[in-house]
Amino acid sequence: MNCQNCDAPVLESDERCDKCGAKLLHRRIFPRAPKHEDFVLMAEEPPIEIEEQPKEEDWQLPPRTESHAAAETTLPPEEPIMQLRFGGFFRRTGAFLIDLVMIALLTALMGVTAYIGYKVGLAAHDRFISWNSAAPLISFLTFAWMGLTTAYFVIFHGMEGKTIGKSLLGLRVVGVGQSSITYRRALLRWIATVGFGFTTLGLSLLWVLWQSEKRGWHDFLARTWVIRD
Repeated sequence: MNCQNCDAPVLESDERCDKCGAKLLHRRIFPRAPKHEDFVLMAEEPPIEIEEQPKEEDWQLPPRTESHAAAETTLPPEEPIMQLRFGGFFRRTGAFLIDLVMIALLTALMGVTAYIGYKVGLAAHDRFISWNSAAPLISFLTFAWMGLTTAYFVIFHGMEGKTIGKSLLGLRVVGVGQSSITYRRALLRWIATVGFGFTTLGLSLLWVLWQSEKRGWHDFLARTWVIRD
């Protein structure tokens, strides 16, 4: 067996040629086959090792950063709790004045209707309205006004806890736990308002000015509060 580079005789067990040092190719050499002169085998170079880069996997999540961790652990801000606001003295007084105007309008309408009816009734007996004959009409209008005023506050407070004046100024009468009051409790509250108001010369109503929950004596008796919506 000859070396394929310099034709020097070599053994089949040799891996390199002793003469030129070329690495032997373990194959049969044909002596008569033409040999290219430009074909020269060089000493074997060490293989170049290419570092295999890890394949990027699309399904992997991005690295977890401190900002992401802080964002996950941060809880959403809690909604502010609405603080209960009580109706003050001046706001309640304004609402009461508006209610008095409404009652005055209703009383005027009722008075005109009663006056016409009373006048027609006297005319049927050939009589006219005078100071002597007007006493029954005045008594009727007085009791009618008291009944109308009582019905106004009791019905409105029993229905929604607010009269027309309270509705315009954002007030509402409530019971324990901000619950709606009944007509019975509304009647008790109105009787206490009138009774305490006359007997104490208004002191029971002025109590709202310095009481922490803005409650008058009638509110304590009826177990009611006036709050702002």
